[in-house]
Amino acid sequence: MNKQIFHGDLSPTDLANALEAAFTRKNLFVTTRGAGKRLSVQISSRPGARSGGETALTIYIEKVHEGVHVQLGEQATTGIIASLGQSAWSAIRNPFSLLGRLDDIAQDIENLQLDDNVWKVITEAAHAAGASHQMSEKLERLTCEYCEAANPVGAATCIACGAPLGEAQPRTCLNCGYVVTGNEAICPNCGKKI
Repeated sequence: MNKQIFHGDLSPTDLANALEAAFTRKNLFVTTRGAGKRLSVQISSRPGARSGGETALTIYIEKVHEGVHVQLGEQATTGIIASLGQSAWSAIRNPFSLLGRLDDIAQDIENLQLDDNVWKVITEAAHAAGASHQMSEKLERLTCEYCEAANPVGAATCIACGAPLGEAQPRTCLNCGYVVTGNEAICPNCGKKI
């Protein structure tokens, strides 16, 4: 999964701050660019880090109608693979050299799990802010096209007039997974035709 929408009262800055707090450490640093509704956060290896191979991952965070859209870019892993290859080559030449490279190997393994750790931090920050626990407004109730009475989502017919509610039921955009109502022809999140 490389993109997700968190519904609720959450800002891109909240998530960027959580990422910065979690990943600014000895071997990694965080750079945030943008302001307001759109931010990009890059987590990358510190130049000249003592252990582990070089890596970088960019996270795009954007405010959408009812929450925040988060998308992860492709992680640069060439430096990690080169570092692991160097450890393997050293082990082939001299098995005892692995003792001196344990820190490098541990950092490389941690860096390979960077995208999973990013999702964990983002999910925890969203949950702490109450997002994702709040139901989207689109999923709270349906409005009957005929009498405009509020109905529970999933009801087959209107509780007031008995009209069928099939077209009013929410569905998801096939492109991005955003929840859309039956009367929306274009996804408000990705702009693609439904």
